[in-house]
This record gives sequence, C-alpha cells and structure tokens, in this order.
Amino acid sequence: MRHRNCGYSLYELLVTTGLIALLLAVGIPSFASIMARQRQLTEINALFHAIHVARKESIMRRRAVSLCPSHDGLSCSNSNDWSGGWLMFENSDRDSPPHVDSGEPVLQRHAVASEVIIQANRRGFTLRATFLRATNGTFIVCDRAERIPAKGLVVSYTGRPRVALSRTSGKPYACAH
Repeated sequence: MRHRNCGYSLYELLVTTGLIALLLAVGIPSFASIMARQRQLTEINALFHAIHVARKESIMRRRAVSLCPSHDGLSCSNSNDWSGGWLMFENSDRDSPPHVDSGEPVLQRHAVASEVIIQANRRGFTLRATFLRATNGTFIVCDRAERIPAKGLVVSYTGRPRVALSRTSGKPYACAH
C-alpha cells in the first residue's frame, strides 16, 4: 500500500505567495484610483442634481433658491470650501452671498465624502425663476490624495451645469490644499 502526501512543498508555497503579492502590488493602486474616481463622480452627480432641483424649485415656488457651503448642515459657511457639504434653501430675501434666515425652509442637505475636496469660486449659487439669470460659477472637485485629476462643474447664467476636464484656457483644474 502506497502512502500519499497531501500538502504543498516549500517551493510551491513560495511561488504562490509571490504571485499573490505581485497581483496585490499591481491591483491595489488601481483599485484605489477606481474608488477615488467613483467618489469624485458621486459628488459631481450630487451637485449636478442639486443644481437641477434648485432650478426646478425656484420655478415652482416662484422664489429664489440658493445653494451654499455648510460644515454643520444648519447654516451657510463664509468660505468657498464646499468640502463639508452644502444646503439648498428657499432664499426669500435674496441675500447675497446667501445665508439661511429664520423662516427660510431648507430643502436639501448634503454631506461630502471626507476623501473629496470641493472648492468653488462663489460662496453661494442662487437660481431664480426663468425671468432672472442664475449665479454662474465653477465647482472644482478633487481627490484629497490626488490619485486622479480634478474635474470642474461649470454652472452657466441660465443655471445649467456641465462637467469640464479643463478650464477654457486649456489648463487643468486643481484644488488648493
């Protein structure tokens, strides 16, 4: 009767471990970039959607609706850093830069993923009913670890957003860290 070994040799174990290490070394940075790109896309889509909803709400309510950066989800921040999140609210008194006053209903709150930086060239965006133009400007959305290139979300005077990979001059977008 013959006895059979049911194990791996040291050589087989080393080759298998080496292959796994190689695949992880190649795959993990790619996976991190994929995740960063997905987070960036998620935040751009959230802003894109918020601008469309604010535009629609301003038409339905016949009042100005504003977006402003917010770090606490309750009030507007006095900065161009939108990385903490933002508020959408009915801006009844049309103040500029916009801030939430008592009696102005908050329509939407959004918290931004901690791995994403969002900066804008405005402290607020106001969308008005069709007879007045909206606040134009640009959001720049970056990965905090700089694994992927920054993208811009450009808002036109009519309140229509579009995604851009570079400025009109051809220079790429970048976030100030």
